[in-house]
Amino acid sequence: MEFPLWFQNAIQRRLDHVSARIEHHPELRRCRDEEKSAFQAMFSGVDMTQLPAFMEWEDKHHFKQAIMNEWLYLQGMRDGAQLVFAFLADPVPSGDELLTSSKKTEPTTVQPEDGAEL
Repeated sequence: MEFPLWFQNAIQRRLDHVSARIEHHPELRRCRDEEKSAFQAMFSGVDMTQLPAFMEWEDKHHFKQAIMNEWLYLQGMRDGAQLVFAFLADPVPSGDELLTSSKKTEPTTVQPEDGAEL
């Protein structure tokens, strides 16, 4: 099922908005500072000429992870929308409707002719 362009754009705008809000969140900023300190401590005695190659790999790795997370998010939005559309097209019966339909399908009790119990 292909979603209309306006819906895809709305999902992308929401993703951009949430991403920007998360980027400026104080908790993430604290985690980023801790990560930077740990990184500097880890590479304090390393030959800095090798650092750019590692950082390039790390950037590409994180970019790949970000793309995967974005695709997972978008797929989750699509799946959620499909679920909503399915429920709107064929609503799930309420509890009362289920009870009524189950009473109609219950077998009737048959009494023996001679009065004996079954």
